[in-house]
Amino acid sequence: MALSKHVNPDRLIQESRDKKNHHHSLTKSDPNKVTHPYGARYGTASIPKFHIPSKGTDAQSAYQLIHDELSLDGSPSLNLASFVHTWMPDPANKLMMENMSKNLIDQDEYPMTQLIHTRCINILADLWHAPHSHEAVGTATTGSSEAIQLGGLAMKRIWQEKRKAAGKSIHEPGPNIVMGANAQVALEKFARYFEVECRLVPVSVESKYRLDPKKAMEYVDENTIGVYVILGSTYTGHYEPVKEMSDLLDEYEKQSGINVPIHVDGASGAFVAPFASPKLLWDFKLPRVISINTSGHKFGLAYVGVGFVIWRSKQYLPKDLIFELHYLGSVEYSFSLNFSRPAAPIIAQYFNFLHLGFEGYRAVALDDLKNARVLSRALERTGWYTVLSDIHRVKDAGLLAKGAKQAIGFDEENAEEDGLPVVSFRFSDDFQAKYADIQQKWIQTLLRSKGWIVPNYELAPDLEHVQILRVVVRENMSEALVDRLVADIVEITEDLTKRASSTHALDLLGSHSQSTSAKSHEGKMEEGSASEYSGTYAKTC
Repeated sequence: MALSKHVNPDRLIQESRDKKNHHHSLTKSDPNKVTHPYGARYGTASIPKFHIPSKGTDAQSAYQLIHDELSLDGSPSLNLASFVHTWMPDPANKLMMENMSKNLIDQDEYPMTQLIHTRCINILADLWHAPHSHEAVGTATTGSSEAIQLGGLAMKRIWQEKRKAAGKSIHEPGPNIVMGANAQVALEKFARYFEVECRLVPVSVESKYRLDPKKAMEYVDENTIGVYVILGSTYTGHYEPVKEMSDLLDEYEKQSGINVPIHVDGASGAFVAPFASPKLLWDFKLPRVISINTSGHKFGLAYVGVGFVIWRSKQYLPKDLIFELHYLGSVEYSFSLNFSRPAAPIIAQYFNFLHLGFEGYRAVALDDLKNARVLSRALERTGWYTVLSDIHRVKDAGLLAKGAKQAIGFDEENAEEDGLPVVSFRFSDDFQAKYADIQQKWIQTLLRSKGWIVPNYELAPDLEHVQILRVVVRENMSEALVDRLVADIVEITEDLTKRASSTHALDLLGSHSQSTSAKSHEGKMEEGSASEYSGTYAKTC
């Protein structure tokens, strides 16, 4: 007879409560209704989980109860898995609170808010070298996911119009879009949701774990609505070569007469490259780039909930995607998937533009990259880890030839590869050969026990046998924190290599590679409820 069984924690609590008593005969009071100074009436009663309570509680008590449960979350400042920004100065916090109740879509009621929205669009268009930035076409979005959908929809509609004009079918064989297999899941979502064939180009070590432009051309044909090129791969932080992809598509058009545009997914890199790599060609300077998206809540340094998409000119945003609204006393225009959305994150983005300016954004980007390089070099010098990211490596190894520094004025501070401040690393081959019984996922688990949130996951399809640990170095990841992180990684790894160490008992954890103390099965979908995993990076970022 098996001794193991499923234990339901909710049922345990229910069965372990005191039995209800009747009213006390002398005081006429109900001993079950106890007012607690900390938790009010829910101090001893259960918090509603599946139905609304018949009677509410006071605001302070409700706050305290929810606050305490949320304290079990990880610390945002130690969440090195996420690209999402987690800190803004107090004046920005105050500004957001003052405008928390404003709806961005109510243009007639909040004209200054709409003006600030327009200014953000113009500023980004100018930053990305749009031909006429003062007449920029774009919109704020709910992160880059919505922005990517809009960019893809515009390309699909342009393709459809061209096919119809040529008397060709838009259904057989139908549209397709090309992207690297390292694409974030939002890019694949566009293809699936809007019925476009998704052509994933395999990535390799030789292509630096990102889109290979030459291989991508094998997937391009007359039904290709466009190519998604990612400025900052979610896996390793590598920039995909937009210029090389553009040149190959230029040559393809000369030979075939087929124009295939590029949409740059600059979710992270579009707020890093202009400041840290101003000479890099990736934006509207390349005529084939017709739209760019970014996340203001990543390296735009605003709080979560804001993204942007910009088109190089009006001709690349089909009119039938723009809705004219006669609403709330005025004529308004909308070209977004969402309608109502909070205005506060857009206001926070504009605050950053005014507060930081170009110099401020450049200082943050360079500082992030500097700390990421320090972490990369420290990890590799242990001999235990191989770093897959390249931002700590020089662009041209020939520059390091003897005497080259003096000969050409080599600037070591600015000579590293272009990319995001992301450090992806794995056990070195020598370490894996010597300690074959140590699983890399244990590093994630043991770092979590110290408060650090560092994910361990597989690379994109064709490289899924390789697991990596990844650290995103954001503004609040100071050198002091990098120092502490390195110390903890060294301590944990060294401990794992000691045969007498108790941490070898981690194999008993089995599939439980993460702490489950704060997890619940409430509202969890059944296994098999979603479509089969396709290989794209489908975690939050």
